Amino acid sequence: MSAARAGNRWIRADLRARAGQAVLTVLAVAGIVAALITAATLLEDSTNPWRSLFAQTEGAHVWLYTDDSPQVALGNIDGVSQTAGPYRSAPVTVAQDGKKEPAALRAMPEVPPLVAHPVVAEGRWLDAAQPDGVVVERSFAASLRLRIGAPFTIIALSGERHTLYVRGIADSAEQGFYPEWTPGLAYVLPAMLDRIEPMLGRSEWVTGLRLADPDATQVVSQRVVVMLEDKLQRVYNWREVRAAMELDNRLLGTLLALFGVVGIVAAALALANAAGGRVLGQLRDLATLKSLGFTRSQLSLLLLVEHGALGLLGVGIGALAGWGVMAAMLGATSVAPIPVLAIVAGTALLVLAAVGVPAWRGGRTPPIPDVPAAPPRGHLSRLARLALLVRLPPALVLGTRDAFTRRVPAFLTAFGLAVPMMMITIGLGVWATLDNFLSHPEQVGQHAGVYVRQGKLEAEDAKRIAEQDRDVAAVYPGTDVNALAPGEARSVKVRAIGGSARPYPFPVVEGRMYTRPGEAVAGQGLLDLLGLKIGDRVRLTVGGTPLIVRIVGRNIEPDADGEVLSVGLDSLAAKDTVPPEFYALALKPGSDPADVRGRLLAESSESLDVQIAVNPADRLSIIRVVIVAMIAVLALIGLANLLTASALGLRDHAFDLAVLKAMGLTPRQVMATLVTGTGLLVVLGVGAGAAAGASIVTWLIDLQGSTSGVGAGIGRSPSALTLSLAMVIAVGTALAVALIPARRAARAQVPVTSR
Repeated sequence: MSAARAGNRWIRADLRARAGQAVLTVLAVAGIVAALITAATLLEDSTNPWRSLFAQTEGAHVWLYTDDSPQVALGNIDGVSQTAGPYRSAPVTVAQDGKKEPAALRAMPEVPPLVAHPVVAEGRWLDAAQPDGVVVERSFAASLRLRIGAPFTIIALSGERHTLYVRGIADSAEQGFYPEWTPGLAYVLPAMLDRIEPMLGRSEWVTGLRLADPDATQVVSQRVVVMLEDKLQRVYNWREVRAAMELDNRLLGTLLALFGVVGIVAAALALANAAGGRVLGQLRDLATLKSLGFTRSQLSLLLLVEHGALGLLGVGIGALAGWGVMAAMLGATSVAPIPVLAIVAGTALLVLAAVGVPAWRGGRTPPIPDVPAAPPRGHLSRLARLALLVRLPPALVLGTRDAFTRRVPAFLTAFGLAVPMMMITIGLGVWATLDNFLSHPEQVGQHAGVYVRQGKLEAEDAKRIAEQDRDVAAVYPGTDVNALAPGEARSVKVRAIGGSARPYPFPVVEGRMYTRPGEAVAGQGLLDLLGLKIGDRVRLTVGGTPLIVRIVGRNIEPDADGEVLSVGLDSLAAKDTVPPEFYALALKPGSDPADVRGRLLAESSESLDVQIAVNPADRLSIIRVVIVAMIAVLALIGLANLLTASALGLRDHAFDLAVLKAMGLTPRQVMATLVTGTGLLVVLGVGAGAAAGASIVTWLIDLQGSTSGVGAGIGRSPSALTLSLAMVIAVGTALAVALIPARRAARAQVPVTSR
């Protein structure tokens, strides 16, 4: 009991003596664990809202859009357990608060169906007692800022306006969230849809299929395609909806996972370095404890408890913080316990392993009451010899010698600083990539800043008004159509914009731009989906009409996970291109899209539908917050390593201070000697980390772009100025921190003692 009590007192006294370093260690480990838990949760399928929505709505696995009501019994297809619909759907435009948004108005029965039924989140479902009631899908309602009882003004294709009233707001697993997935979805009674759009030729029919085995989606879809033949307009399945609902969780999760994995290595190095440094600094204390009767095992356990407790405390705090943040954001049930437990257990084992080796070495301390504190002797390092040859001041020569006196701790210190600096450089590269999206939107497919739809006007009038605006440099007519992909039994997006002679300037990064009808460029996602490469021909079906094109290039495509084929309008059949669905307006440099939109609306007397392009970087703004938090945690790890190096340097040369003063060195020169020893390791680690990060950051970003379907070619390294400033700040901060104990040691009165 007395040994345990003495050990506890010794641990408490040592922790009080280095409270700052202990706090930094705990915070660093906590930040890393919280990041790992957040990453694992975001990468887990259970965080995807599609899963819960699909279960609540008894959702369909396959959705079919046909130009007429299917005359075949789709429920009899092998593998189909239940069907939803067919429901009639008509395209309309919603006019709300000066904005016009495309929407699909669907006829639904008064009694919700058993399969693929929307779940009312606010208000009530449709009722014949309120024939002008409408139920709006939740994300669409949020975009329009709708509330229960609010008017819902729609414009039919005939131009006639109708005012409905929001009766309910519902969730649906049928399609992704608006506006990433368009058009918006709203439900009305069949009688109201007949009144709004009496012409059946302007409608389409929607049918949902619930399968007995979700893995048979591909097989069932192919059977449906063969059965419906030319009636089928487009088809998509549950996997596409699930991917659309991820809300960039996987991108954010991947970034956090990379940061967490690299960070935990850096944290383990920091713990090992700190434990090793403390063991060297406590040799006398350990020898005294050994002489008092402590065994090797007891000393090793004592050191393991002291240094391991800091890491385990950080693991616990990080686990609580990570779980709490995810539970608050996604709900407690969305945080999977198994990944959290695996991260906690794995990190705890890594922490104990990192401090176990120094603790074992400390337990082997011989029981000699007065252990010499002199640094190990050896040859001058090459850098120290170079400092002598170029006749640097004595303080710098001595500091250069001291930097590499202990080779292993010097390496751990430099490497422990290089790893955080590498991740900081990668974070700055991600930041630079987002900035490039904003400053050069044309490089991510947004050469056009404004999109105009004809609204109440004729197509030619809309084009004329757009061309006359002073800030419009070019006008590209365009149409988006859905095409059935060969062998996939699903639809892909075909964007026809401009013409082959005057194409829209897509950012082509491989191959070339199309120059004639029958040529196309494709996103990486489409190439991966269909197993194509540049130079291949592909046959799609658009509204029953074959579309055969040769892929001549790959472009950066942020929409629809890159599953987009881009062609000129003259590559489509005439029925699919007249009139154009929209006009893409390329603006002159320095123009404000909001000003252009205001003038176009005023010129057209609010008859045009004018929308400003949404930059992909706007959806990823949360990543900037993550990068700032990441840099803060990595800085804590670097500071913990730096404090260890400073403490070890002072310990090794504590008895040299009086000798240096006796040799004639002033306190400032003594201080310079101590700071130089630490500063060289800082410069080496920061420089190596920055170089490593700069060499791989573009490759990492392009790898993520390629796997997400956007495609390689988007990555940007941090600018030379940004990287230089980051290195200067890192080195300057490190030297400022090292200066504090060096100044205190240089001014202290240290007696000369014989050894």
